[in-house]
Amino acid sequence: MARSRWTTGPQAIVLVRHGESVGNLADTAAREAQAEHLDLDQRDADVKLSPTGRDQADAVAAWVSGLDEAELPSTVLSSPYRRAAETAERAMRKRGIEVVYDERLRERDLGIFDGLTGYGIRAQHPDEAARRKKLGKFYYQPPSGESWADVVLRVRSLLADLRHGYDDEHIWMFTHQAVIMSFRYALEGLDEKSLLDIDRRVQIPNASFTRFYRAGNVLELDVFADTAAVDAAGTERTAEASSTRSGDVSA
Repeated sequence: MARSRWTTGPQAIVLVRHGESVGNLADTAAREAQAEHLDLDQRDADVKLSPTGRDQADAVAAWVSGLDEAELPSTVLSSPYRRAAETAERAMRKRGIEVVYDERLRERDLGIFDGLTGYGIRAQHPDEAARRKKLGKFYYQPPSGESWADVVLRVRSLLADLRHGYDDEHIWMFTHQAVIMSFRYALEGLDEKSLLDIDRRVQIPNASFTRFYRAGNVLELDVFADTAAVDAAGTERTAEASSTRSGDVSA
């Protein structure tokens, strides 16, 4: 796949995964119990940070405070989902940087699978589980939900906007695992197999950084799933295996 060329636009893009959420905890508990449903009674957009997640967001704030002037974020965008928004707000509070919310950074919509574990999907929607196995993780679209390819289209739309009016800026974005992986796909020209191989091998920890710097006319990956901020603060690292996240038929 051809890589996009950047003759204008940001100098750096920093992607921060949200801190640990109560949804992450519910997902872990449901998998350990081999339950079909997560024990959550709110919509995905309203899932808040756990106490550890708030500590992780504060660790990002401390990290930002120690950055050199040239590395500080000049524009901050966030998913409007509560766990990402709260991470961004806590991280930028001391800097006084406005957080701008962009729905293109929201979590992948799982449609009718929202709140179900892999056990639940296979038990309640066996035909869809079989269809997903045939189509593969990247192109499969849950009923009323989004495929990974759909998320990539959102990411490409946002990147197109960033080409204009953000020259040489450091853009920070607070978002979710599938979105971060979609940025890698779009910016690095990855193919389906390469992307899914990375997703199988790497857990993207909560409050971790994935950073791209402009080199010539491309944005090059500098760090991926980096926990430097959390580690520097002595805060607990958390992550869930990508193959066992809620809504994944293979879980």
